[in-house]
Amino acid sequence: MAIKTPVSLNGVLNVPEPAAADRSAPARPETFDAVGAMPAQPAPSPKLQIRGLNVFYGTFRAVRDVDLAIPGRSVTAIIGPSGCGKSTFLRTLNRMHELVPGTRVEGSVRLDGADVYATDVDPVELRRVVGMVFQRPNPFPTMSIYDNVVAGVRLTGRRAKSELDGIVESSLRRAALWSEVKDKLKENGTSLSGGQQQRLCIARALAVDPEVILMDEPASALDPIATLRIEELIAELRETYTIVIVTHNMQQAARVSDQTAFFSMGDDRAGYLVEFGPTSRIFTNPLHQLTEDYVSGRFG
Repeated sequence: MAIKTPVSLNGVLNVPEPAAADRSAPARPETFDAVGAMPAQPAPSPKLQIRGLNVFYGTFRAVRDVDLAIPGRSVTAIIGPSGCGKSTFLRTLNRMHELVPGTRVEGSVRLDGADVYATDVDPVELRRVVGMVFQRPNPFPTMSIYDNVVAGVRLTGRRAKSELDGIVESSLRRAALWSEVKDKLKENGTSLSGGQQQRLCIARALAVDPEVILMDEPASALDPIATLRIEELIAELRETYTIVIVTHNMQQAARVSDQTAFFSMGDDRAGYLVEFGPTSRIFTNPLHQLTEDYVSGRFG
């Protein structure tokens, strides 16, 4: 099923369109960026389309009425004050929230047009396609570096050593870790530094060939040098993967993302989407005063 892009002329959801100057004028068959320019290309379908999303923990609504279209092969940053539902929203994209008893979701999340909450969708398979990297590095403590990388691959039934060897090397290379660990693959994953452990977790996510990578504050527990390496890695991965990253670091969001979604919290304590658009605009010319107050450090 084809996905329609959000009805918005300014790239911001939940903001009414400007009224057209003349509704009676005949529609032009093509639009042009400038006189003599080539016709403007239609916007590509989003990789992830979220419509009317509400998330509940029991009777408490944690996230309300989120509409968002996330483009593919780019980095989308989710920013906002603590408690506004950023991580909860992120976990609904691959149904990780279902691991918490009493949670439920209303609305829709579509991946390439397919409903990820359809009854015939296996959540485990979904999480292979939409992987996640958590706030703190979490390598499996009883496994070697090698076994950490292929843990998810083995669950798919692929066990030939020659194939696994290739997956380990390619995944560690993509995670910019191969040169640092290639001679100690049998050592425990927890023997690595914090930054290396986080890149090991990214390699583990990459090993199962995902299309989307969700990152929940992946550098918040790291030192500045390790944080820079993670940011450099994100910049490299955006060429191949769709990345959605939650961060409290405004400078980091500005550095690594192509577009930014700003969440805030209402009087009912539910998080909601205030504004979404190109990162450069969100940080320099936001449409909402609340966004400007947050990115300029007046609250949060």
